[in-house]
Amino acid sequence: MSGHPLFILLCSEDHEKIQMAAMTASIAAVSERPVLVFVSMGAILPFERGLAPEKRYKGGVFSPILKEKNAPDAIELFGQGKMLGDMTMYACSMALDILGWEEENLTEDLFDGAMGLTKFLSDAEAGQLLTF
Repeated sequence: MSGHPLFILLCSEDHEKIQMAAMTASIAAVSERPVLVFVSMGAILPFERGLAPEKRYKGGVFSPILKEKNAPDAIELFGQGKMLGDMTMYACSMALDILGWEEENLTEDLFDGAMGLTKFLSDAEAGQLLTF
């Protein structure tokens, strides 16, 4: 399924959207499609280093069901996509600045650095862009 890169703009803190972004990114990456994930705004909060999974997500109707049914954790899905496929993840530099966070505040071994939105959108012109 190799093809044009998939660019994912993740900006919602809703559990369902983070879960769908993680599933989409990991499946595309293990299907030999390059994936670049840009995490910004409220979506960055669940990626705080050391945050327990039960405190990580907020969401609508599906969030408690995902937790109750022990659905794969979105953070773990992103990690699997990176480990098994061609996936890179960047934290929004503005979101980090606003929170007063450094890259060390983010989930260990998941992010490939910080990036600005302008650079991300410029890169995304080379492929398909999805927003969650």
